[in-house]
Amino acid sequence: MTYVSGDPASGPTRRTTLAGLVGGAGGVLAAGCTASDDSPAAAPTPTRTAWASAPTSGPTPGVMTLFKDPGFNFNGLLALGSSGYGAGEVGEVLTAVNTINKAGLSAQTYTETFKELGDRLRQPPKSGKPGTETTRFRALRAAQYYGQALFFVLGSDTPGSEEQLYKAGRGAWDTFCELSDPAPVTAHIPYRKTPLPVWFFRPDGSGKRRPTVILTNGSDGQNVDMWTYGVPAALQRGWNALVYDGPGQGRLLFVDHVVFTPRWETVVTPLVNWLSARSDVDTGKIALTGLSMAGNLAPRAAAFENRIAALVAMPGVLTPWLGFPPEIREVLTPDKEKTNHIWNKEVVPELPPSAAASLKKRIEPFSVPAMLAAREGKMFTDFYTPATLIKSLDITNVVDRIKMPTLVLDYDYEQFYPGQPRQMFDRLTAPKDYVKLTTATGAQLHCSPMAPQQHCEVVFDWLQEKLSGS
Repeated sequence: MTYVSGDPASGPTRRTTLAGLVGGAGGVLAAGCTASDDSPAAAPTPTRTAWASAPTSGPTPGVMTLFKDPGFNFNGLLALGSSGYGAGEVGEVLTAVNTINKAGLSAQTYTETFKELGDRLRQPPKSGKPGTETTRFRALRAAQYYGQALFFVLGSDTPGSEEQLYKAGRGAWDTFCELSDPAPVTAHIPYRKTPLPVWFFRPDGSGKRRPTVILTNGSDGQNVDMWTYGVPAALQRGWNALVYDGPGQGRLLFVDHVVFTPRWETVVTPLVNWLSARSDVDTGKIALTGLSMAGNLAPRAAAFENRIAALVAMPGVLTPWLGFPPEIREVLTPDKEKTNHIWNKEVVPELPPSAAASLKKRIEPFSVPAMLAAREGKMFTDFYTPATLIKSLDITNVVDRIKMPTLVLDYDYEQFYPGQPRQMFDRLTAPKDYVKLTTATGAQLHCSPMAPQQHCEVVFDWLQEKLSGS
């Protein structure tokens, strides 16, 4: 870990390039591994440092390579890493990995294996009648495994089961929450035509006023990921934690068909209003975190919601559009008809099935027609509309509005948004810190999938320093 404070191509050429990109490197699209157009900004002048180490020879050495495909491997590492907070079990995950590899790695085998594991955990164990805690944590692990299956279901033989699979994971999450002590307060907070479901976790039922963290998910995470990346860490430190589904996430996407908005402050402000009305929330100590693509959403909200007392971007993301390969981005032109002609006539026919499935998954939070087409096993035909929405998420010109202390995280081998965390740090004018999690302790890759406990230690030590005076 390092710590610092302070002209389009012609049709035939495009077809050839795209075919080479996605055909020869399917993992690139599957894992979102692209370099941004801009080179990383110069390193800020260090005023605070911690130990650092030179990177190893590769991002997933030795036993960290569960699958040869980097997209599947990244998701498998997330499941394995969640074990530290009870949202997975090492033996269960590795057994699933072995089963998938033996059957032949594919979206079908991955989805089937993890769904079956989730189904099994939702049944009582064969050893006898389970106690409450056994049922509770079996449900939490089931939520994780259903989430794993959900991620790849659009590339399987049963893409139409996506909503059902989401509901299975949500049901497992709800069971886990209902059996918690104290159970989180649940509510539906008004947001446009579709309320936001929230889960408000507290260390106890005393009603004591406490610092509170709002945990924001990314473009394809589930509620269980907010457990792994914040809830227990907050509770262990005497903080409250709020988990929620925003547009483009969870129920709002898969059931209510509400896609992402570039104005995330319209999502966070109602949450802050709701928290501020509670007597067990210290309204002067409300923090906001954003995981994965929410490293873009949370800073956007904080730029316009001044009641946020501290902000953490995990990682910092200025431009989500740069998370797509340049050969995909260049398809977008100012003209909708021209863009969609290129997409349907020149791009889609050249896409191998694995790349097509990856694009369906990446686009669905931004387009209901794309999601519904994918569930029918079809490729979406309107690329222009979701691409324009993704491009509108750029916050390069608003980060200088952020006034509260901000922590920007970065990672060795950041594969989704390389260079962007440092660029965000440079643009910030608020009190700021930059932390890079490294390979030295296995915390490399986007969001440190193998080291969520280290991740939470960094985040919550920083939050306590800024808001608790400890």
